[in-house]
Amino acid sequence: MPFNLRPLALPLPNRRDLIALPLVIAMLLIVGHASRQMAVPFHLGETLQISLDPRSLPEYALYTVLRMLAALAASTAFTLVYAWFAANNRYAEKIMVPLLDVLQSVPILGYLSITVTGFIALFPGSLLGLQFAVIFAVWTSQVWNMTFSLYQSLKTVPRDLVEAARLYRLNAWQRFWKLELPYAAPGLLWNAMMSMSGGWFFVVAAEALTVAGQQVSVPGVGSYIAAAIAAKNLGAIGWAILAMVAVILLYDTLLFRPIVAWADKFRLDNTVSVDAPRSFVLDFLRRTRLTQWLARIPAVLWEASIRLLPPVSASRRPPRPMSPWADRVFFVLIGLLSAGLLGALFFVLPRDFGWPQVGHVMLLGLITALKVFALAGLSALVWVPVGIWIGLRPRWAAVAQPVAQFLAAFPANLLFPLVVVAIVHWDLNVNVFTAPLMILGSQWYILFSVIGGASALPSDLREAGRNLGLRGWLLWRRLYLPAVFPAFVTGALTASGGAWNASIVAEVVSWGSHTLVATGLGAYITEATQSGQTLRVGLGVGVMALYVIGINRLVWHRLYQIAATRVRLD
Repeated sequence: MPFNLRPLALPLPNRRDLIALPLVIAMLLIVGHASRQMAVPFHLGETLQISLDPRSLPEYALYTVLRMLAALAASTAFTLVYAWFAANNRYAEKIMVPLLDVLQSVPILGYLSITVTGFIALFPGSLLGLQFAVIFAVWTSQVWNMTFSLYQSLKTVPRDLVEAARLYRLNAWQRFWKLELPYAAPGLLWNAMMSMSGGWFFVVAAEALTVAGQQVSVPGVGSYIAAAIAAKNLGAIGWAILAMVAVILLYDTLLFRPIVAWADKFRLDNTVSVDAPRSFVLDFLRRTRLTQWLARIPAVLWEASIRLLPPVSASRRPPRPMSPWADRVFFVLIGLLSAGLLGALFFVLPRDFGWPQVGHVMLLGLITALKVFALAGLSALVWVPVGIWIGLRPRWAAVAQPVAQFLAAFPANLLFPLVVVAIVHWDLNVNVFTAPLMILGSQWYILFSVIGGASALPSDLREAGRNLGLRGWLLWRRLYLPAVFPAFVTGALTASGGAWNASIVAEVVSWGSHTLVATGLGAYITEATQSGQTLRVGLGVGVMALYVIGINRLVWHRLYQIAATRVRLD
């Protein structure tokens, strides 16, 4: 039976189309020009000069934003596929979730040290290889919290909605697009905003690469900041901050604010609130005929999916529970594989990597772990109540959205001058006063996740709480805190992982010729990377992965189980 393609007939443009089309064409031309400039010829050994002239910042900002948007698109595609398989396949979950812990635990320097040479080899004689290496590095700073967020949402879909999907005989494809993804949309969108901002935090490390012992800087805001810090140019740092503010406000207005306003229709309740998020860009686009035409394409694709993928049979029996012996065999195979990999690792290590060296690195990891726990706990005490308060008030959320994005995007490197000068001038403890830099960027994962969880709280539940006489702390303890608990677990998990990654930046701070080194695993990895000691980098990354995986297994994933079984909206 042929599809009805009549809805896809192009309409005549209206006045708003005549405004929107030239703007879209101009934007495409700018992106095309920047893409060509990002693929200029380049050979390893050449030096790319980074100009500190403020007039270069708009072009550098365009390069950086294009890389970050490309990484965000790749992160979204990865999240949709990976989280769905992890949440819907029992055995895939047992492999994919621990693997996600491992991938999250590897610091950005670990990825860069492994992948840069490979990307350059894929595109010889072109700067495109370095560009893809930077995009990949930014992708590793964005993707994990988005994946954890979608996985957590898929595991906590209310049972009555799942039962409704069964009654409507939706297959897995239709259930994902009609139920699971819309339910997860608020938390996923706020985590996507956090991912975009988190990319700014690591952009200095990503755009200033070390290849074969040579420092190579790819044009961008991050390399501009790195050059300004090396030159001790406070004026250039000020211009970089202004450029970041302008760029964040621009893509918040053009991208994230319209998406948040559009996704408000996915709330569990059907009430219309006067405080619903609004976007003048979205309102303008909805009045253009071109946008209305593009909006018909998903409906046609949905119709095609219904025709191509048959619904679930009403007589289909539920899947039988798996034998516990299958679980035991699975864990034995995983244990044997892990033991084999560890044995191979110790076999290839040189003789000077004895147990004392491993023990020393493990002790450094314990010191960093204590810092991470303390900082994550303090951040939760501050940002959980703030996030709930903002999430329950959409108007305040609209105001806080760009502010929070800027604070989350603020690179810790820009505070290095103040930190170094203060520590040297007052002879302060390096370990204590550099520790807050670790949580500076990752604490916002908690805030953004809690805002997303609170904004998805149905209005009827809030009204029911008021009718039952819940006030003050009792209302928070009985309704608000349990409602945001799954989102908080996701935010706290990614915040702690981000703090581990940030330790490679925060435990070695420099300003001009002054360099301060704190005691910890991040400093060990950074110093080994700068000296080109690949085996020590691998040892440090492996120990960091071991700590992060162990903490995630013992703490965060147990909390995930509580969120999935005891603290649900159904």
